[in-house]
Amino acid sequence: MGSATTQALGSTVAALDAQTTIDLDTARELFAAARVVGESSQLSGALADPTAPAGTRARLVADIFGKSFRPATVAVLTATAQQRWSGAADLVDAIEELAVRAATRADKNVDVEGELFRVSRLVAENPQLELALGSRLGDSAAKGALVQTLLGGRASEATTLIVSSLVQQTGDRRVRQLLIRAMQIVADQRGRTVASVVTAAPLTAAQRTRLVETLSRRYGSGVSLNEIIDPAVVGGLRVQIADDVIDGSISSRLADLRQKLAV
Repeated sequence: MGSATTQALGSTVAALDAQTTIDLDTARELFAAARVVGESSQLSGALADPTAPAGTRARLVADIFGKSFRPATVAVLTATAQQRWSGAADLVDAIEELAVRAATRADKNVDVEGELFRVSRLVAENPQLELALGSRLGDSAAKGALVQTLLGGRASEATTLIVSSLVQQTGDRRVRQLLIRAMQIVADQRGRTVASVVTAAPLTAAQRTRLVETLSRRYGSGVSLNEIIDPAVVGGLRVQIADDVIDGSISSRLADLRQKLAV
């Protein structure tokens, strides 16, 4: 991510946070805008053109989305178009991120991170499903409908909207990559950090509480745990937060021992 995009993204997230009427309809409109802009290199290039005056880009947003989208959505898209982006692809990614954040804001009582994690595990355990959702040859609307069918009644409306929208515009990205990114965005919107925990057996409630407290102190923010059961770790656990890995599993210790004995 270029420095221009980093600064622009911060400004657009602030513009979204400043809106008081954000709901799932806003998220739907932002996802729709991301698809429209992403499918037109001419439009995305025009909106991300650093040589074009900010006012010109704002009028382009108004001309395309002003009559069909609500004022709050148009205001966020206008703020996005007025920023300086490192490239057109970054602009599209930013609109998509704003859509995920808007869906997250729609219902603060829903564990969107946890639901997205469960969907990612479902995809990981079903290669045919991942292929169906990630194929560039498949019909986008059909992929969205498939997600609606799979998650109907099993996940919140916010999570279903996020997943069904993301699979309709995968580009060169794998579905699991999209879901992991979405989890990180949701956690950031809620001021938390995502920790993936691999353990041989499910953690008890007390163990989860102690682990969350320990990680929260270490990283200075709330932590959301995503638990993966893998008998191969034998005992102990392995924790990953972003690029940090804390490996206290018995399998890791055995591997270290074998390596030392082989020297």
